[in-house]
Amino acid sequence: MKIAVMSCIHGNYEALNAVLSDIDDQNADKVYCLGDLVGYGPHPNAVVEMIRALDIPTCQGCWDEDIVEGLNACECSYPSVLAEKRGKLAHDWTNQVIHPEVREYLAQLPFSLRDDNLCFVHGSPHNQHEYLLPEVNAFVAMERVLATGADVLFCGHTHVPYVRSLDAGQLQIRVKVTGKSEANMSFSAPLKRIVNAGSVGEPRHGRPNATYVIYDTNDDQIILREVEYDYQKTCAAIIEKGLPPIFAWRLARGMEFAERADDPTHVCER
Repeated sequence: MKIAVMSCIHGNYEALNAVLSDIDDQNADKVYCLGDLVGYGPHPNAVVEMIRALDIPTCQGCWDEDIVEGLNACECSYPSVLAEKRGKLAHDWTNQVIHPEVREYLAQLPFSLRDDNLCFVHGSPHNQHEYLLPEVNAFVAMERVLATGADVLFCGHTHVPYVRSLDAGQLQIRVKVTGKSEANMSFSAPLKRIVNAGSVGEPRHGRPNATYVIYDTNDDQIILREVEYDYQKTCAAIIEKGLPPIFAWRLARGMEFAERADDPTHVCER
């Protein structure tokens, strides 16, 4: 069975349509979405309506949570004051244009989804806002997968696709039992994987193309798909809607930020 997994659409309707068309071409049997349907992009309502119309199982992303709960759940760290201001502008704009039924849909999305030995989350099993970057400490990475009880953990949030295998993992712990001396214990964890689907609507891997993942359960094969689409159409819509022009600039380049210099020590405190 082929499973398609996508994440971080961010109101980019053009990219979503291109990815759905590519999923059809790959003859996927199931499709999962890891959230962040809204935020940054110009068409949040259209994206949610498409996901709902196709009845795609979807996790709640950090942006989805922020639109429902307000900007009070953030554990992120914007790289600069200017970047944080732009993020708040995008949140305010999305919050104003979102339809009531779309907000209700985002509110009822689950934190995670399961399918046999597969687990699907937005950021990590710990938090929608936690980044499971490919270089994250191996012990932490293994702990996050073991916490789910699954063999393969699918996540998004970083906007950079990757596959990480955690094999022959040796975990060591020190145990103190009442009445006995402390003892070291170790065990080997079986093969686990973290698969990051990247981003449909706001890629940060250096190119403007949308990314998602195809997982074949028959041979355990994972394919990172990259899909070209008319990103300039989305860039034009970003400008037309009055969103910060820098969103169009970075979308066209597949980059995360345009600058980091105004206050490199700044940490988001909301």
